[in-house]
Amino acid sequence: MVSDVSKVFALTGNEAVAWGARLSRVQVIAAYPITPQTVIVEKLSEWVEKGELDAEYIRVESEHSALSAVIGASAAGARAFTATSSHGLFYMYEMVAFAAGARVPIVMGIVNRFVGPPWNIWADWMDALATRDLGWIQIWVSNNQEALDSVIQAYKIAEDKHVLLPVMVMLEGFVLSHTSAPVSIPDQEAVDEFLPSYNPPHYVLNPEVSKPFGFGNIVWPWDTVHLRWDMYKAMLNAKGVIEKVVKEYEERFGINHGGLIKEYRLDDAEIAIVSMASIAETAEIVVDELRKEGIKAGVLKVRFFRPFPTKEIVKALRDKSKVIVVERSISLGHDGILAMELRSVLHRYNLQIPVYSVSLGLGGDEILPEQIKSVVKEVI
Repeated sequence: MVSDVSKVFALTGNEAVAWGARLSRVQVIAAYPITPQTVIVEKLSEWVEKGELDAEYIRVESEHSALSAVIGASAAGARAFTATSSHGLFYMYEMVAFAAGARVPIVMGIVNRFVGPPWNIWADWMDALATRDLGWIQIWVSNNQEALDSVIQAYKIAEDKHVLLPVMVMLEGFVLSHTSAPVSIPDQEAVDEFLPSYNPPHYVLNPEVSKPFGFGNIVWPWDTVHLRWDMYKAMLNAKGVIEKVVKEYEERFGINHGGLIKEYRLDDAEIAIVSMASIAETAEIVVDELRKEGIKAGVLKVRFFRPFPTKEIVKALRDKSKVIVVERSISLGHDGILAMELRSVLHRYNLQIPVYSVSLGLGGDEILPEQIKSVVKEVI
């Protein structure tokens, strides 16, 4: 069933994320301002102040405290949200690991920004990619509509009893965060049907609803390995949950941004451009132009960087002659981070496909279609 009750507004990416949290009926918000994320929590605080959003807004003195507060709220059984960028994410780094290990299904908006010095407030993927091994699900969005929809989907995924892991929703600073675009805002009642109130499938830190129990205690090494293995299995479980949630969202709202990956003109392509976030959408324009010149190219967008879509990538790329990875990141002393992940997948399945790593737009430098087109022709 597709919901026909929606309104279209011109929203920035930040406003779209705020609307996603509002429509998800978050109950606790804690945040500390940092450019270029600040507008997200400003908008949420405005709605709380006006009584348009029934939530507790906690004003904290740091990003570390912001994530600590929403961890506590989620552990007590509330649906919780926060947002940050760059150095703010690094300041809460300790609690990023804690949130995943504590298995709290919170959602955090990350407006990707360069990590200094030098001081730079523009887009770069390194802030979120530095946390990729800590146990958070990661969604990388390409446009403002996807930003709104991904927040709602994120809660549905995170709160599934087979997952119970926190989720980051990534959008690039200024490229999306401060750029306005038409966004369809779904009807609240339709969202409520898609995403019911959070009902924790376990004990919560609330003496009125559950008996007292330990939370965050020290454990022996032989217990630690079992808990870590449970997180690993939960991340794998998330793959099936993601595909189910995406399908249900499309049926209800008529919108599909892709599941773990999104393919564009890839079926008969000889060359695959692989990327994430807004670059992947720009690459679709490039592919259309290359096709007019007789070059069979296609795009594979990695929408979920964690869990990494291993089998989906293999299926999509196994018959390609060349793979070009374009990304706003680089592991200094090695290669592009997404390219390294991709090579490991192809190697595991013994696919001998050349993978070309191209790092563009570091520090927020503009990435134009003609640059990607030039890269493809150079590889050819």
